[in-house]
Amino acid sequence: MKQILPQEVEQLLKEGKKLSIIDVREDEEVALGKIPGARHIPLGQLAERMNEIEKDIEHIIVCRSGGRSSTACQFLEEHGYRVVNMVGGMLEWTGEVEK
Repeated sequence: MKQILPQEVEQLLKEGKKLSIIDVREDEEVALGKIPGARHIPLGQLAERMNEIEKDIEHIIVCRSGGRSSTACQFLEEHGYRVVNMVGGMLEWTGEVEK
């Protein structure tokens, strides 16, 4: 499984890179703030909402600490998606957040 650090994601965003970021945390966690532009699909809804995720691009998967996003990455990889786990999750995110 590919991995990326929160600092690397922040740098790519600062460089103006168009990233697909999927936040798999629960509603109440996302309400506290998410990475600007991230799409919110809770881990428990991932299987039924896979049709919302494009297969032809790479997605960065985010959660609170990196555990749930790792689970999501494994699941999505098994279904043919290209994904990268943001290790450390939002606990290590120091960039901007949107509510």
